[in-house]
Amino acid sequence: MEKSRRRQRLAFSLLFGLWLPCCLAQTTPSHAATRTPTRTPSPSPTPSPSPSPQSQTARLKVRLSGYPRKHNEGRVELFHKGEWGTICDDDFSIHNANVLCRQLGFVSATGWTHSAKYGKGQGKIWLDNVQCSGGEKSVEFCKSRGWGSSDCTHDEDAGVVCRDERIPGYVDSNVIDAQVDEKKIEEVRLRPVVAMSRKKPPITEGVVEVKFRDGWAQICDLGWTIKNTHVVCGMLGFPHERKVNKKFYKLYLERQKNFFHIHSVACSGTEVHLAACPLEFSKPNATSTCEGGTAAVVSCMPGPLFIHNTGMKKKLKTSSNVRLKGGAVVGEGRVEVLKGSEWGTVCDDRWNLQSAGVVCRELGFGSAKEALTGGRMGQGMGPIYMNEVKCIGHERSIWNCPFKNITSEDCQHVEDAAVRCNVPHMGLEDSIRLTGGRTRYEGRVEVLGSDSNGTQSWGLICGETWSTKEAIVVCRQLGLGYANQGVQETWYWDSSNVTEMIMSGVKCTGSEMSLSRCQQHKTVSCQKAAAKFAAGVICSDTTSDLVLNAPLVQQTVYVEDRPLHMLYCSAEEDCLSKSAAKANWPYGHRRLLRFSSQIHNIGRADFKPKAGRHSWVWHACHGHYHSMDIFTHYDLLNANGTRVAEGHKASFCLEDSDCEEGVSKRYECANFGDQGITVGCWDLYRHDIDCQWIDITDVKPGNYILQIVINPNQEVSESDFTNNAMKCNCKYDGHRIWLHNCHIGDAFSEEAERRFEKYPGQLNNHIP
Repeated sequence: MEKSRRRQRLAFSLLFGLWLPCCLAQTTPSHAATRTPTRTPSPSPTPSPSPSPQSQTARLKVRLSGYPRKHNEGRVELFHKGEWGTICDDDFSIHNANVLCRQLGFVSATGWTHSAKYGKGQGKIWLDNVQCSGGEKSVEFCKSRGWGSSDCTHDEDAGVVCRDERIPGYVDSNVIDAQVDEKKIEEVRLRPVVAMSRKKPPITEGVVEVKFRDGWAQICDLGWTIKNTHVVCGMLGFPHERKVNKKFYKLYLERQKNFFHIHSVACSGTEVHLAACPLEFSKPNATSTCEGGTAAVVSCMPGPLFIHNTGMKKKLKTSSNVRLKGGAVVGEGRVEVLKGSEWGTVCDDRWNLQSAGVVCRELGFGSAKEALTGGRMGQGMGPIYMNEVKCIGHERSIWNCPFKNITSEDCQHVEDAAVRCNVPHMGLEDSIRLTGGRTRYEGRVEVLGSDSNGTQSWGLICGETWSTKEAIVVCRQLGLGYANQGVQETWYWDSSNVTEMIMSGVKCTGSEMSLSRCQQHKTVSCQKAAAKFAAGVICSDTTSDLVLNAPLVQQTVYVEDRPLHMLYCSAEEDCLSKSAAKANWPYGHRRLLRFSSQIHNIGRADFKPKAGRHSWVWHACHGHYHSMDIFTHYDLLNANGTRVAEGHKASFCLEDSDCEEGVSKRYECANFGDQGITVGCWDLYRHDIDCQWIDITDVKPGNYILQIVINPNQEVSESDFTNNAMKCNCKYDGHRIWLHNCHIGDAFSEEAERRFEKYPGQLNNHIP
């Protein structure tokens, strides 16, 4: 029936479009359109004479919705005049889908859907009879009946299927979000009453209040359940709830004047936001809005990261078989699960907020703020253990949820699932700021301190020893993503009258939540105390992540006795052990442990040398430039962790040796070209090139550990430095060498890593 109507409409358009162009151009303006009682063929759509005011001032927001779906498919929804709405499938085509997919950050469309395949939308149907040519920058520039003019129902909502390849540089999220009507509830908070609750953040107990107009209003506690409390605690960043002393609060609240905006709440307990629960709002003219009740009060249990009491921290344990990797701030990252002794990832098929919420609470955070798909937090390198996870939301662990086991045909790491969890407000961003930068992501770091009188004033941080690790903490504390660079001189960002150094000797591990948790001098000591030598940072939404191909190292290892007359250049670049200087050059040889290194960039930004090409060092012997003095460390360790032999590799040629399907190479060293590693590509250092070895001439037979560390000085920003090291068990009999159990540093469980360190025969350093 629908197809027949469409054929009639097309015939009508073709017939009358030839002799009535003037009439067809006079379509009813969108603001005057009304829904007709019966459906009739519509005239051919015409382009608007000029873009809408929205398109002139801001980019049209587009999102994918519905269920079940993956991150690159779904019902199309547009945000217009403050409201989300859908597109009718009449006259929809692959050209429309291409335009919409590009707006969503994908390179193109592979298909489109009709008849509300991803479920029926709600609210407005914003566009109908959309006809794009395919080259438009936005669907709003395509021909259509105009905004809000439609004779469709939500049974005809259109959807798109986009090619799962992102437009380079596009940073908007692959996000499956709550999509709740937050206009009903703008903001929720706990107003502390007990003095202890006010002392240190986070606030875990108090009266539940919602933002209303210019103030705050309460919720009536009649019919209030533990499920409601569970939802409130979750959205405020807490995994669990606890009992409240109702008698105390009743006495307190009876003396308070309350304004009840919400009369009742009926959450199921799995919602990610209070606005997603069935709510009954108080009527404006009601004489009594909460008769027999009082204001709702909740008490939440924070996760271990947010507890000040060390004794309580020990009692609360988070899951040991689930973790988040690659996130910029606390409570976000790629979901990884432990099976047996090896960590693996979760495929994003059917990944949603309920499953993401189970992971978040399992790890000591609140409910899920966002469920991310498409490798949004970088790609893992190990196995993929789970697919189509279907949590209800009450489960204690993601392992308790139904899921499908994975085959290599089902999913690839480009589909790794990730989460952003609700975390408690700690107020950490209030004590630090950036000034003088060109954007809010960069600038000189200023921290809030107190003088001897207890008066707060802003001050600077000494730039000496300031590095990427400290910058990571600053960017995390400010919620500005990853650290691109730590800057030791900031004379070009001088824009405030703050000149006093109040912090020095700052040394962070990179995992701290704030600078105050890093080591620092008790008394400020800074040799270069001028403001131009104050510390600064450059933050970024995205960054790289380098990982070594561990199996390739194991497959390509061998021993070579190389004549000294072939090693002059290598000696010049310090690639041989110290004893080589005492050798009888050019006679004799060096024994070299050789292997190939394939280094992948699995992050979300290209890996590029910190130094610009103007400062690269030319090495005439090998005839190439070094963009980084040390790109990798190669070490052979004994049972005590002491180096018995070492090597290093300067980045004489950071380039894209090869890439994943659909990814183009960008970096090539030839002709003084740009150096770097593109996302989805890898740089291959073959076993037969100079310095791709460890000189083991002086090493005795025995059992050792081979360790390779990429970007060892952390000169270049990465989302995860814990996966930069690779280790192998190594057995050397004086003539031949074997590698076993090669793995990325954080790929094994703690127990498996302990077993690895106790490699049989290693303790006595003899061949068994």
